[in-house]
Amino acid sequence: MSTTTNDAAQPKVKGKEYLKGWIPYSIKRYWAYVVVTIVGLSMPWITINGNHIFLLNFDQKKLHLAGVAFDMQELYLMPFILMLLFLGIFALTAIGGRAWCGWFCPQTIFRVIYRDIIETKLLGLRKRISNKQQKPDMSKVENQLKRVVAILIWSALAFVAAANFLWYFVPPEDFFAYLANPSEHMVLIGFLVGLALFLIADVIFIKEDFCIYICPYSRVQSVLYDKDTIMAIYDPHRGGEIYEGSGPERHKLYAKQKELLAVEPSAECTTCESCVSVCPTHIDIRKGMQLECINCLECVDACTKVMGALGKPSLVRWSSEKETIAQEGKTSYVRAKTIGYFVALVLILIALFTMGSKKENMLLNVNKTTRLYKVLDNGGVENDYIFLFTNTDSKAHTYYFEIIGNDKIKIVRPEEPFKIGAGKKKKSVVVLETHEMLANDARKDVPIPVKIRAYAVDDKENIVVERDSVFVFPRSDLIKK
Repeated sequence: MSTTTNDAAQPKVKGKEYLKGWIPYSIKRYWAYVVVTIVGLSMPWITINGNHIFLLNFDQKKLHLAGVAFDMQELYLMPFILMLLFLGIFALTAIGGRAWCGWFCPQTIFRVIYRDIIETKLLGLRKRISNKQQKPDMSKVENQLKRVVAILIWSALAFVAAANFLWYFVPPEDFFAYLANPSEHMVLIGFLVGLALFLIADVIFIKEDFCIYICPYSRVQSVLYDKDTIMAIYDPHRGGEIYEGSGPERHKLYAKQKELLAVEPSAECTTCESCVSVCPTHIDIRKGMQLECINCLECVDACTKVMGALGKPSLVRWSSEKETIAQEGKTSYVRAKTIGYFVALVLILIALFTMGSKKENMLLNVNKTTRLYKVLDNGGVENDYIFLFTNTDSKAHTYYFEIIGNDKIKIVRPEEPFKIGAGKKKKSVVVLETHEMLANDARKDVPIPVKIRAYAVDDKENIVVERDSVFVFPRSDLIKK
């Protein structure tokens, strides 16, 4: 196999000098975990004018978004939020592979907390973070006790994580009030305990098998990849082909460096397998792209340390197939696919903010009753309606309504404005009446269009809605002269 770079062509640099100023991806990733954790824990507590940044409140049937509360009837915004979520992850995958999995996914963060911090750093069950293949020796009583302590610590954290998840559906101020009366909120308690038990089983027993076998994202990723998608890639041109065949079914060929050098004298891979032992999903990145890879870049750090000590660049890089394998030039980040994702995301954001800016502080549903009309003894005609008012504002208001563009129809009931509390609803029977001859048709009833304007008496300029309905006028032969 021909190589593009060999030892003779590379400058000899001492390892310490070569690695000077180098910041491992793991450090950057840990900082990303800290940011994600802080944002995830703090967001449910942040409110603007009494409304949360994001809250899908099933209890009150409201959606809080960017400090604005939307009623259940305004949940037309949810599809846009879901599209942003999925298209955002798809765009991230097309550009950076499974960067979501390795850098932002709660599953990965939880495993790092349990395996690297609790088991390794805190309790010393594992010898070092760089070897994730070696399991703790559970034959020792001391390690068994440490294992129990690790489970207890994570169990406590699992309940915090489960509560944090529920805070996006039940606001924290209500959540703790409900916990004070558990017998009256058994559904909430059930969700809390169930989620916590799932997190305990997932992080301690299922582990990275969740990423490999359960999470559907790993199956979707291969469809979203192209030659310019950046991921953890082993450079066979420099390191040498240590597996024969192609794809994930390759068979191991060279287990030792001397065996590899015998066939490829210019191969730089030391066959130290540091990239293998550090992998949390237990794969060998030298086989090529595999769906188990979560782009955590642990293998890149491991190879950088080994090759850096030799004064050489890492054989495993966060790069693209186009740049590293095919060697067809630099990775192209701006391409048709990424432009398409960007345009789609911008359009969805525009639609979301446009529709969100039209939030109504009052909702009104107008429905006719089953009785179309009533002919009065004095020749008048009444129509009955059911008005459902919803005060979606954060404070109480007094409401009333009027008929627009038709002074021949009068409001008979209710006679006075009425008050509705913040976030409350009120159903009102409304009677409209006319003593005018609105139509003269002896064959059939005639529907007369009616426009109704409802408003808050105390804030008529800002809180006002209009609804269209009909006033059914009977056949002329039914009207008493």
